[in-house]
Order: sequence, then C-alpha cells, then structure tokens
Amino acid sequence: MKIEGKNYSVRYDESTATVLFQGSLRLSGTEEYAPIEQLLNHLIERELPSIALDLRKLEFLNSSGISMLSKFAINVRKKKNIQMRVIGSQEIPWQSKSLKNLQRLMPSLKLDIV
Repeated sequence: MKIEGKNYSVRYDESTATVLFQGSLRLSGTEEYAPIEQLLNHLIERELPSIALDLRKLEFLNSSGISMLSKFAINVRKKKNIQMRVIGSQEIPWQSKSLKNLQRLMPSLKLDIV
C-alpha cells in the first residue's frame, strides 16, 4: 500500500509490518489525512502482533498529522495485543520532542530515536 502526495509518501511494507513516512506532511485537517488514517486503521483491524512506524525520513509533520498519529496510538493501545514501535531521527528536531508524547498516550510503545 502506498499513498503519495506532492511532497510526501507513506508506504506500508508488509514483509516488516512497517509504515514508512517520507518527506513533509503539511496536509490541511482530518479530511486530507483520511487516506493515511485509513491505512493505519486497516493495520489495527488486521490485528497484527506488531506494527512499526518509521518516521526517520519525515522532515515535517504539522499539528493535524501529530493528532492523527496520537489517535492511532490510542487505538492501538485499546487493542492491548498489538505491540507498536516508532522509529525517529535525532537529525530532525521536532521528532525527539513530539514523538515522546506518543509514549504518554501508549506507555507500552517502544520509541527509538536513532
């Protein structure tokens, strides 16, 4: 599964159960984030044992995008049987600050800032 826009791509790698985010996500509101949200929710519905979000190549994510990821973390937490891992980059300043908030929403989340 792949979703592409002018400055971004979101791709699901089934072999590793990883969603790879690249570029700059500056979409306007929940309507524009809906295709990405649907992809993420589809993974929850499949009840995979683990899901990883690789954000190392995501240079920018606006507040609507952070809200989308927060809702996703809450929905995964509700399932209780899905392990979630988020991989971020030390090179991208917003990630070390903002991604820690996902752990507050889902304490079992494994956060790797590399």
